[in-house]
Amino acid sequence: MPQPANPNGTPPRRRRRPALGLLVPTLLLLAACTSSPAAPRADAAPPLTGPLCAALPADTEPGNPAFLAGQPVNEALRWMPTLTTFEAALRTSGLLAELPTDGLTILAPSDDAFAAKFSEDNWDDLMVRHADKLRTLLKAHLIAGTHQIDDLVDAGTATTLDGTAIAVTRTGPTARLADRADAVCAGYQATNTRIHIINAVLGPLPTTASDSDHRAH
Repeated sequence: MPQPANPNGTPPRRRRRPALGLLVPTLLLLAACTSSPAAPRADAAPPLTGPLCAALPADTEPGNPAFLAGQPVNEALRWMPTLTTFEAALRTSGLLAELPTDGLTILAPSDDAFAAKFSEDNWDDLMVRHADKLRTLLKAHLIAGTHQIDDLVDAGTATTLDGTAIAVTRTGPTARLADRADAVCAGYQATNTRIHIINAVLGPLPTTASDSDHRAH
């Protein structure tokens, strides 16, 4: 249908619609520029204390403290290179699936601590044939609630899940537990869990390792 002419005789101009094909990508680009992900917090990693800490993963290495802080305890333990024996024992005993989810502190003996405590045959026997003894041994390293090592020192004692009260005293920057084990890297955090690496095995089981054992973990 012909358009009516303007008074000056020229046909009216059509109104131009916005070029949506160009406008939408431009808006999306602007939104992306103004909503970039926030940088990781510099204080995400919990503070660690103890002589072993310097030899453990840090910064962006696999198993670093900041990464472990966001993991459930079963996953966090799998990433800690010096706790392979302890983690395997928890998993084998079935206790790993039963750990409290509302707060737990783990006094985790290092692989070297287990090697110094048990002979290879003795440890294999515990893992395969004596589930009850193994579970009791592991509970001697678990405390209800999440406690920093300083909190345990201030309290002076702590009761483990096997019902044993252990003394906790200050030794330099960390602590000594049951007058037997030192916390060699304390302060790891996982979901609702604190993990303190110790250098000796707690509990009543006898020492069976000897100088002839060369078990590697």
